[in-house]
Amino acid sequence: MADRSYPPLPEALKVPVYDDHTHIDPFSGPGWFDGEGEPLDWREQLDRASVAGVKGVVQVGTDVESSRWSAEHAAIDPRMLAAVAIHPNDAAVLEAEGGLDDALAVIDELAAQPRVRAVGETGLDFYRTGEDGRAAQFRSFEAHIDIAKRHGAALQIHDRDAHAEVVDTLLRVGAPERTVFHCFSGDAGLARLAASHGWYLSFAGTVTFKNAEPLRDALRVIPRDRILVETDAPWLAPAPVRGRPNAPYLVPHTLRFMAGVLETDVSMLAAQIASTAEAVYGSWTDDAPER
Repeated sequence: MADRSYPPLPEALKVPVYDDHTHIDPFSGPGWFDGEGEPLDWREQLDRASVAGVKGVVQVGTDVESSRWSAEHAAIDPRMLAAVAIHPNDAAVLEAEGGLDDALAVIDELAAQPRVRAVGETGLDFYRTGEDGRAAQFRSFEAHIDIAKRHGAALQIHDRDAHAEVVDTLLRVGAPERTVFHCFSGDAGLARLAASHGWYLSFAGTVTFKNAEPLRDALRVIPRDRILVETDAPWLAPAPVRGRPNAPYLVPHTLRFMAGVLETDVSMLAAQIASTAEAVYGSWTDDAPER
């Protein structure tokens, strides 16, 4: 039987970093566990992350409920910033039900809050949504781009089996100044294209997987100041704990692997990524509550 327990804490990073994209809200965990075990409370998630050298996270919403939760909890914990959005797969469902415009209006309101620093995850997903839902995904994606630009927020992109269409949309309507491909899934060619437009690539535990050489090629060619690291928890736990629940405290596994691919010092890479995260999202301590 698969081990559904949380992995042990890794060796702490000497130079702390940020988790660029995670889901530690109570709505994301239960679906992963399928009744086997319980997700960690969000406070425990952040406490473990602090011990491991992960000093902050971007907590990402995927629907109205989780986006509201993200905004509310980022407002009360200085280790968390929020991203808010309607996931592209949910956009297609909401459009069919007649509720997409109302949901987008909520995201627009949430994006005005001071500790909501990103709009995402938004984009296109042709893996789970068929052709009948693609028009809704495009409409939602373009609306999120507009929201990000109007509020001066970063954009976090979900791109699955839709590389060309995502890029075409960004170029057609104009990408926000700070655009991040979350859980980057492209190759070196897409990485070079992203770099040419000043976009950022966030690498998840997938970069550690044995069959992920195209991701490692992308990592090698992207400029160092365009690199971010994430968990996409509770999914995509990195080697050597693949298949178990993921959490922000496991970022060190991915970061150390990335440093090996780049043949660079772990602390130097951590310092660069932390600086880049602050350039994209601002300071985690601005408008932060006291602990």
